[in-house]
Amino acid sequence: MSASQTSDVPTLLVKIFGKDRPGITAGLFDTLAAYSVDVVDIEQVVTRGRIVLCALVTQPPAGMEGDLRATVHSWAESIKMQAEIISGKGDNRPRGLGRSLVTVLGHPLTSEATAAVAARITKAGGNIDRIFRLAKYPVTAVEFAVSGVETEALRTALVTDAARFRVDIAVVAAGLYRRAQRLVVMDVDSTLIQDEVIELFAAHAGCEDQVAEVTAAAMRGELDFEQSLHARVALLEGLDASVIDKVRSEVRLTPGARTLIRTLKRLGYQVGVVSGGFTQVTDDLKGRLGLDFAQANTLEIVDGKLTGRVTGEIVDRAGKARLLRRFAAEAGVPLSQTVAIGDGANDLDMLNAAGLGVAFNAKPVVREAAHTAVNVPFLDTVLYLLGITREEVEAADTLAVD
Repeated sequence: MSASQTSDVPTLLVKIFGKDRPGITAGLFDTLAAYSVDVVDIEQVVTRGRIVLCALVTQPPAGMEGDLRATVHSWAESIKMQAEIISGKGDNRPRGLGRSLVTVLGHPLTSEATAAVAARITKAGGNIDRIFRLAKYPVTAVEFAVSGVETEALRTALVTDAARFRVDIAVVAAGLYRRAQRLVVMDVDSTLIQDEVIELFAAHAGCEDQVAEVTAAAMRGELDFEQSLHARVALLEGLDASVIDKVRSEVRLTPGARTLIRTLKRLGYQVGVVSGGFTQVTDDLKGRLGLDFAQANTLEIVDGKLTGRVTGEIVDRAGKARLLRRFAAEAGVPLSQTVAIGDGANDLDMLNAAGLGVAFNAKPVVREAAHTAVNVPFLDTVLYLLGITREEVEAADTLAVD
């Protein structure tokens, strides 16, 4: 029977709840099958070993409803469950226009924050259709399916609550495209890795303070990225190229980085990095982590020494966005189905160009401009923003070959 055919016909909502065990769903529908009812909708939730199973079915033939009710209650009692049967008409009410998925990450996720999110959704004109837990570790992640309000309006409404209650909230449009986001591109320094590569080189050259001064001037707006890059690299002139291997060994991956990349690759995503750092490090990361794309600046080396210059295309703020587009074209992925992750102001163009821009432990100006923010120190929590559950993450870990 089609949805239009069930819009006004009498229906029964059969609700079963109690301690979960194998065979409950099959048992209920075996019981209902004797009364020639059609299934209109089914929902089932299991929480801490307790099941709530709801079946919306058409009304049985005349004279059989009383017997159906008695039989369902008797069956439920026989397995020490409770049953409730409610008469009504038609299917669930149609969902409003505008479908969004709201992912909330908490460490922990408090009841206060959850109440605030739910209230804000309602105030914005949205209706919560479903709630689903994506993960309980390393953060609690839940997903709200919301209808009745446009995605951008809902995202704007929830931003204030995210900061106020110390949770991360991502709002994306619902639809098949979410699972079709097949390219993830991330920044390297302070995103994929915990370090700033130029500072690692500076430590070996004995010029940490000078590099820090140039960095501070750039942050004050006195130098643009390209000027600061050339000024900092110039301080490395004469450094022996053998230090590159030492820097590579000193690089520390962000917690969850391997899990993020391994899971994405297992699920068919392509993954790349863009960096204002150096290919001497990013190429090594590409090989170690199985990345599909990597682009950064290149330190010039002559006669086994760093010259204090870079060669080739400069990867700056605009360059990162340009490379995101290039990678997407090479991967055959529409820009709307890309995800970008970064922490700094020079990542903003890339974050805004992507279908989903994620600010990872970022500066306030970046958090405010990105589509969503993650403020916990685990890079793999980005997976939950893509609707990937902890169970899928663990399955990828089990199947991965070390």
